[in-house]
Amino acid sequence: MQWTLVVPLKPLPQAKSRLADTADDGLRPGLALAFAQDTVAAALTCPAVRDVVVVTNDALAARELAALGAGTVPDLPRAGLNAALTHAATVVGAARRAASVAALNADLPALRPSELARVLDAAAEFPRSFLADSAGIGTTLLAASRGRELRPQFGAGSRARHRASGAVELTLGAVDSVRQDVDTGRDLRAALALGVGPRTAAAAARLPAGQQ
Repeated sequence: MQWTLVVPLKPLPQAKSRLADTADDGLRPGLALAFAQDTVAAALTCPAVRDVVVVTNDALAARELAALGAGTVPDLPRAGLNAALTHAATVVGAARRAASVAALNADLPALRPSELARVLDAAAEFPRSFLADSAGIGTTLLAASRGRELRPQFGAGSRARHRASGAVELTLGAVDSVRQDVDTGRDLRAALALGVGPRTAAAAARLPAGQQ
């Protein structure tokens, strides 16, 4: 099964506010863009991925991610993450009849295509499924196969909400790169330890000593 991935991205000046303990206002937008670029670049080389669509209202991010080969959709609802994902999934579904769609976080800079393929192959067995983040509280991927509704429940405590919504939790080992999203300095250091993509590595190199 081939998947269309929908990747949501806030306007860069508003992104990654929880990284304030590690990066100042001048560095955070560049980090957020680098995370998204490395996430999208890795996803586009995954054999289970047909295409990637980024939903964002940030012109710079849309341009840079389109240059990597991603499609872009504006966040017309402007009503938060779940509304943005629902909108993008609807657009994708209209363009690709009965498409299998997965929402993927934009902050997975250590993403490995082979691990993403394992997750998507497992997701193909269920109408709706999700992968919890490394903290075991949130969600990094929500999948809806064969034209099913995505019904995203992202936000604080999304793991419990996605489970309550009827989505099957994927319990796979050795897919750390798909679980390791980056919200805090500690998350960033964990991602760096896994091995991040080149854009994140370059952006992280500009952080103050001791924060890398």
